[in-house]
Parts: sequence; C-alpha cells; structure tokens
Amino acid sequence: MFYTFAINFVQVILTIIGGRLQVQNKDKIPEAPFVVVSTHTSWMEILYLGFAIKPLQIHYMAKQELFKTKSLNWLMRHLNAFPVNRENPGPSAIKLPIRLLKDGKVVGIFPSGTRKSAGLHLKRGAVTVALKGKVPILPAVYDGPKTVGELFKRKKVIIRFGDPIPFNEKDIDQKELLEIKSEEVLKTFERLQAEIDETKGK
Repeated sequence: MFYTFAINFVQVILTIIGGRLQVQNKDKIPEAPFVVVSTHTSWMEILYLGFAIKPLQIHYMAKQELFKTKSLNWLMRHLNAFPVNRENPGPSAIKLPIRLLKDGKVVGIFPSGTRKSAGLHLKRGAVTVALKGKVPILPAVYDGPKTVGELFKRKKVIIRFGDPIPFNEKDIDQKELLEIKSEEVLKTFERLQAEIDETKGK
C-alpha cells in the first residue's frame, strides 16, 4: 500500500514539474517474475522506471549505506528496496532477489558507470540473479533530466523497453553464458539509446 501511494504521489509531483513521461515499447514488458535493468546515472531513472512499469512493483537492489538509520531503513524497505554490499557483495547478495523472483516479484538492478564497469556489475548482479532465478531480463533505457535543474526545464522524459532476454540455453557453460548475456544486455542498452536519439531527430 505504501509503495503504491508513494509512487503515484511522486509521479503526480514530477509530472507537474517536469512534464509527462513517454513510455516506449510497454508491450514488451513480460509477466512477472523477471529482472528489469536500466542504465543508471542518477536517482531519476529509478523513479521513472517505477512509473513506467506500473501496476507492477519493482523490488530494488540498493546499496546498504541507504539503510543505516532507523528512519531510512523503514522508508527504503517500505519502498520495496533491499540492501546489498556493493563493495563486497558475496554469495548471500543474490539469495534475497532470487527468493523474490521465486515468489513472482519483479527485481530491479541498476548497473552504473562506463560500459566496462557496467558489464562488471551486470555479471555480478542482474545476469547472475536472472540466471539463478530462471527468469528473463527486461532491458530499459532512460533518457531525460538527470538533475533537479534539468527537471524544471521540462526536458522530455523517455523510458524505452527492449525485448526480454531469456535464459533458455542448456548446452553452454555457466561462466560463458554470463558473458554472453552481459554483452547482450549492454548491446541492447546501446541500441535502445540509438533508437531514442533517432526518434528525437539527433
């Protein structure tokens, strides 16, 4: 209940301030469970992706520093976020997201940084979780304001989804499969961004 109220309330505020969100390829969103991944350069991608995927709820993987105080811990958990030690993730980091997937939920993981570092994060996070959870990955790209200042300029906000990436190969070594799927997600990010740029006339 809190998640639904919070995301609807914030969406109304951001729509008033920054304009409407354009969701492209929403028909590509599969039935839950699945792992949704998006490039991540600011906190706004997380919010707008939550808007774009409604009525489904996203269970976010978030850095453990955001859960340190009692009030923040309460807020993050009521927003369906769960803590992960990103500096030293370890095997236990994937147990909770896999359990959520087995319960039919949607897990959100946001790799960040350069293409090289994003690939590293994907191999440790989204791709491993999707493989172990036996669910597809839904890639998404956010194009829009990255700061509050840009938000007030009412810069166009777009979320574009790609085709779900399945894990149905049976004759490939797990390590090799992780490499293949990581590269596929990264190439999908690049293609989706190019498609957005084309529609915007860049």
